[in-house]
Amino acid sequence: MELDRDLASIQEVRDLTATARKAQATLATLSQQQIDTIVLRMTEAAEKNAEALARMAVEDTGFGVLQDKVVKNLFASRTVYESIRAVKSIGIIGENREKHMLEAAVPVGVVAGLVPSTNPTSTTIFKSLISVKAGNAIIFSPHPSAVRCITETVRILTEAACAAGAPEGILGVMSMPTLQGTQELMKRVNLILATGGTAMVKAAYSSGTPALGVGPGNVPAYIERTADIPNAVRRIMASKTFDNGTICASEQSVVTEACIRDEVI
Repeated sequence: MELDRDLASIQEVRDLTATARKAQATLATLSQQQIDTIVLRMTEAAEKNAEALARMAVEDTGFGVLQDKVVKNLFASRTVYESIRAVKSIGIIGENREKHMLEAAVPVGVVAGLVPSTNPTSTTIFKSLISVKAGNAIIFSPHPSAVRCITETVRILTEAACAAGAPEGILGVMSMPTLQGTQELMKRVNLILATGGTAMVKAAYSSGTPALGVGPGNVPAYIERTADIPNAVRRIMASKTFDNGTICASEQSVVTEACIRDEVI
């Protein structure tokens, strides 16, 4: 009997989460050094494939600029790695002798990564790195138009992670994302990292599972009369046009004072 797509998606999520829980239990036994080695190898693999994944993202979604997506992939890999590289994230991470207190890092378990079509590969890379760094497994629910490039990103990262000692199943991705499947995923995990449209982020916050969400920014930029106006305008234009404005933090409007209006224009 062939399952309906929504039922097949739900069953896939159940299988993915069962596998991820076993993998995460193993990952949680590794040392800080072992985890850091895994994260480094994942970073190197993402860097090596930054251009290929960027090209695939543009082809699949029709969004963005190839070279800008390469930059985003490199930022999501190398720059993110450099910011978390020295962070203690496993076991005892702090001690207060005066208060006789120890601070311990405990993984949350399995994370759901909801990924948009605007930044599919870069979002997958950085969510993978920060999840594994903290000893967690992560399962991705890709935007339907970006399934291919997100799946390939997960494959590349998984291959690198497992070669460095990570257990199979630490990274997962839905092959047939549906609303029902994603809802099932959000119920079965311990934390949701949601990036996408307003409705999706609201759904994550309403799921009953702890969630961190990022949606449309609708960002205004204010130029005050004492600003370096040519530099301010140049930076706003560079930000707004980067990857065709697909980043949610891209400026959407400019507010300025009447006395400098003509100069700004």
